[in-house]
Amino acid sequence: MHHLDAAAELYARLGFTVGARNKHPWGTHNRIVQLPGFFIELLTLAEPNKLGSDGFSKLFGAYTGEFLTRGEGLALLLLESRDARADEVAFRAAGIAASAGMKFEREAKRPDGSPVKVGFSLAFAEDRLTRDIHFATCQQHFPENFWNPAFQQHANGVTGIAGVVLVTDEPTRHREFQLAFSGADRARDSGDGFIIDLPRGVIDVMTPAAFVRRFGLPAPGTTRGARLAALRFTVSDKAVAGIHAAMGAVLVFEPGA
Repeated sequence: MHHLDAAAELYARLGFTVGARNKHPWGTHNRIVQLPGFFIELLTLAEPNKLGSDGFSKLFGAYTGEFLTRGEGLALLLLESRDARADEVAFRAAGIAASAGMKFEREAKRPDGSPVKVGFSLAFAEDRLTRDIHFATCQQHFPENFWNPAFQQHANGVTGIAGVVLVTDEPTRHREFQLAFSGADRARDSGDGFIIDLPRGVIDVMTPAAFVRRFGLPAPGTTRGARLAALRFTVSDKAVAGIHAAMGAVLVFEPGA
């Protein structure tokens, strides 16, 4: 995001509960929207002078700054992990590892203001046909300090994540990578691409034309490869179902089953 607080205000207007600003040593700042087992990270490079030569500076800080020179949108897909080290080994075996695994800890605050520690280990994967999405798995080390049911209550009635949508001119060229990245056994053909079922939602890969037909909004440009185009959410109230454009992202509210 070019303007983090403006992004937070937009998501709040759409009915999300948005967390306070957090700062990272490599210069990025974020604000978090939590759902059960899933979060949206609103992210900006607020202090580029703090960028260093470490992995987080390169894979988060510099990448965020470079992505923002071309616009805004969804730039990183993280999947839930129980063992980031095992994921890194699997990524290397599949030939898709992007870097060595990394670990990060920071101080967070409870709703009452008291400090707690949160920590993450990440394993990064690279789709060589895609320059505008970074992929990683994330293992939480202090999940009891990160996840908060109070932060997962949203005025818009969103109850969970239904899936993410990627667009690309040639979906079949990304199938092998997505299977290796997600650890899934198979992908379902969708006619205009493919769908991978995960324990929490789906990865739906489709053509730009299929995206426009389905959601009625323009797809992001694909000249640099696949793009992460939309987040699909389940909502408890059919009256709030709808599709919203939000700073380069498409947010889809769908009635839950």
